[in-house]
Amino acid sequence: QVQLVESGGGLVQAGGSLRLSCAASGSIYSINAMGWYRQGPGKRRELVATITSGGSTNYAISVKGRFTISRDNAKNTVSLQMNSLKPEDTAVYYCTAYIRALDISSWEYYWGRGTQVTVSS
Repeated sequence: QVQLVESGGGLVQAGGSLRLSCAASGSIYSINAMGWYRQGPGKRRELVATITSGGSTNYAISVKGRFTISRDNAKNTVSLQMNSLKPEDTAVYYCTAYIRALDISSWEYYWGRGTQVTVSS
């Protein structure tokens, strides 16, 4: 069984910073891409940033230049450094990873339960 667990959410004032972390654990054979999505109040879930196993990154236009995604392949972790936060960044942030588990021959997307980020004005 594979699990993704996020940490690091919280309440911050506009202009502040937060760092989210996500750890993948369980019967993991290999991890390809990892990333972060978010879902704000009354909004659809949207891509924030992704990173491949080789370190190539992709960002939503709304966060480019403010957020930085990174990963530690040895520890199966992915992090999101969020700077210059805005009230519109308020959302539940979800970690995701494209994983091949030990007991499954196919690759699947796994999701964490999410962590709340609230940015006050």
